[in-house]
Amino acid sequence: MISKNEFLERWSQLHSGSPVTGIVGAWLSISYRCGLVATLLRITPNALTLLGLLAAVATAYWALSLWAIAFLVFSLFCDGIDGSVAIFQKKESARGAIFDSVADRISEAMWLVALYRIGVPAWITILLWVIASVQEYARARLSSLGVNELGVVTPVERPVRASFIFIALIMWHVNISGTTYLSIAYLVLQTISLYLVVRFARSQLH
Repeated sequence: MISKNEFLERWSQLHSGSPVTGIVGAWLSISYRCGLVATLLRITPNALTLLGLLAAVATAYWALSLWAIAFLVFSLFCDGIDGSVAIFQKKESARGAIFDSVADRISEAMWLVALYRIGVPAWITILLWVIASVQEYARARLSSLGVNELGVVTPVERPVRASFIFIALIMWHVNISGTTYLSIAYLVLQTISLYLVVRFARSQLH
């Protein structure tokens, strides 16, 4: 069994030497325990990735039900710990990383389908998905070109994207108007995030 210090060191190595203090350190402590539980239950990292993807599909399918909120939270939770469980179980692999990345994009698409189903215009949800996908693709390409720095932390990282969907679903279910305006604000921040990533890419490739 991997020790907690070994776990934290390996996580930092896989994330370009990122520090494991503060909120990140607190989350990794939770992830480490989740890795232990998943191992005892014989749950693999890929199984967690698949569970997160299925929960995202369920979020879209049951968008008009309160169950959508629970499925969204579970989807994000699985996405947050699958990589940590892979480290804990020493099962990191290129195949697993690709599966995780593809699952992330599909999951985000399903979250946005839920947003569309509660009344947000299709053009907003499509733009949100395209911009977020381009942002993550740019980061992946930078990594493939040898840029190993963590880069910029944008205003709309994946947990924040899920938080916007979470708030919108809550608003809709308690009959608070303004989900479209919230989505437009989300779109503006997502556009800013893409700009920051592109600017970082230009600084690294010149």
